[in-house]
Amino acid sequence: MERIQKLMAQANLGSRRECEKIIEQGRVRVNGRLATLGDKADPDTDRIEVDGRLLTINRESLVYVALNKPKGIISSLEDELNQDRQTVRDLIPLPGHLYPVGRLDKQSEGLMLMTNDGDMAHKMTHPRYGHEKMYHVVVEGFLSDQSIDKWQRGILLDGQYTAPAKIEVVRQHREFTQLKVTLREGRKRQIRRIANMLGHSVRELVRESIGPIKLGNLKPGQWRHLNPEEVAQLRRSVKEKPDPKRHRPGKSHRPSAHHSTGRSNQRRGAETQKKKK
Repeated sequence: MERIQKLMAQANLGSRRECEKIIEQGRVRVNGRLATLGDKADPDTDRIEVDGRLLTINRESLVYVALNKPKGIISSLEDELNQDRQTVRDLIPLPGHLYPVGRLDKQSEGLMLMTNDGDMAHKMTHPRYGHEKMYHVVVEGFLSDQSIDKWQRGILLDGQYTAPAKIEVVRQHREFTQLKVTLREGRKRQIRRIANMLGHSVRELVRESIGPIKLGNLKPGQWRHLNPEEVAQLRRSVKEKPDPKRHRPGKSHRPSAHHSTGRSNQRRGAETQKKKK
């Protein structure tokens, strides 16, 4: 037994939220009875109808694609501004509806997942599940230890502190700082906005991984189907019970200092060793 909106998403009728709206509009019946949000059904034994048509789920037709989004391409399925901008959907010559998993702004590049599995897309993007996303980031100028600590602990953004992040310095120079940034959330233009708040503009931003899936050797604009093991890894990752503490909208408290990781912890450890000596 599964929630009806989940089954509808698996049947490619839209995202789970879109399917919830269809249920609320009174367009879904289960065994002849009008369905309501929260109802569950078994697609093997129950008759589920949407707009009078029988719901069918072909699990073998589910598609999972990894794409290396180039700069200048928008992450939407269509150009809402009608400016003839190229979208990520234009890069994948496959039939049917594909949902983007983990959007990137126009000037960023890197890994995006595209799938017709609406339930999977919902769980991979919902902050409650806390899927890690790792980015290669280059910022202008020398990023100080103090700024790194602030970033790791959480920055007040739109009235709510960001979740603790993992920041690893790969290379540091007077003119630029190269970082590996790992997040468990994905607010709009989050990395660019935080870097700007710390006084550094982003020179380069490439997403290297989403959950268990890696960008690998894909060149900008290239895509590939996920292999069976990668699909199995994704399914295992979304089956894990989400932690409600990972996503509490409206909370504005600052994360405690013990969440800080990386350079600051290494620096404190070195100082402790010196005292022991």
